[in-house]
Amino acid sequence: MVYSKIIGTGSYLPEKILTNADIEKIVETSNEWIIERTGIHRRHIAAEHETSLTMAEKAAREAMADAGIVPADIGMIIIATTTPEKMFPSTACHLQERLGIAGCPAFDLNSAACAGFVYALSIADQYIKSGAIKTALVIGSEVMSRVVDWTDRTTCVLFGDGAGAVVIGASDEPGILSTHLHADGTHKDVLSLPVSIGKPMEVEEELFIKMTGNQLFKLAVNILGNLFDETLKANGLQRSDIDWLVPHQANIRIIQAMAKKLDLPMERVALTLEDQGNTSSASIPLALDKAIRDGKIKRGEMLLLEGFGGGLAWGSALIKY
Repeated sequence: MVYSKIIGTGSYLPEKILTNADIEKIVETSNEWIIERTGIHRRHIAAEHETSLTMAEKAAREAMADAGIVPADIGMIIIATTTPEKMFPSTACHLQERLGIAGCPAFDLNSAACAGFVYALSIADQYIKSGAIKTALVIGSEVMSRVVDWTDRTTCVLFGDGAGAVVIGASDEPGILSTHLHADGTHKDVLSLPVSIGKPMEVEEELFIKMTGNQLFKLAVNILGNLFDETLKANGLQRSDIDWLVPHQANIRIIQAMAKKLDLPMERVALTLEDQGNTSSASIPLALDKAIRDGKIKRGEMLLLEGFGGGLAWGSALIKY
């Protein structure tokens, strides 16, 4: 049986750091309030010349170096992003040009927002397992700072910019064991970026993220709890079989609830929230890369990745690293 296995990871974070103290000067809020409600202390903000493309390229090249491959080895590129370089051509096609590997499929996945990386990983996994390709580059890259309303203290404190990448390759050994994807459009207004290309924009505020925080929190806790049960049952595993939780970095209280659900101490959770904030589709690969490079996650360990975002869309990936 052919499996897909993570063979390299990479990341990129902009140099500029925006602390809670900095945000206190922008909107009416406080460092204490932000930490208590979110767990975030600081976040990275892209420079004027930086885009999802430039950050994706840096994360991709680091992941390829880690995997010991060259661009010509890549059989597919998927970039999960809600802040693409252009509506089209895709950010992935722009990256493909920069890597000099014309010919392989390359596309963006922007419909799943914060769950986008797990969705993209699942697609690449299917292509490798089917034998259609041998190696895929999967990236989450976001410049969320450009789609938040910096006068709205409920959302501007949450988001940051960055990119994370993984290279997955065909393997005889188990790697990605299963992925589980879901969506529910009845909750479409809980978290959205209501920019419509199909009709003229009427007001400037349509350019900003809209979020109903309390409702999203309740939905996330219930949805992810059920998702964990589904993932474990599909693989005949118990909670004790999970070595690491690699969650979407949205809110510390949600992450703590999920760790409790799995009976995992927070020391077994890959966390970047404090220093990076919510980087949407980039948050999971950024957290994964950091935990691996810090020597925390080791080969042979069982990882549970989870993400949820606008749609609502959510998904998980169970991985033997």
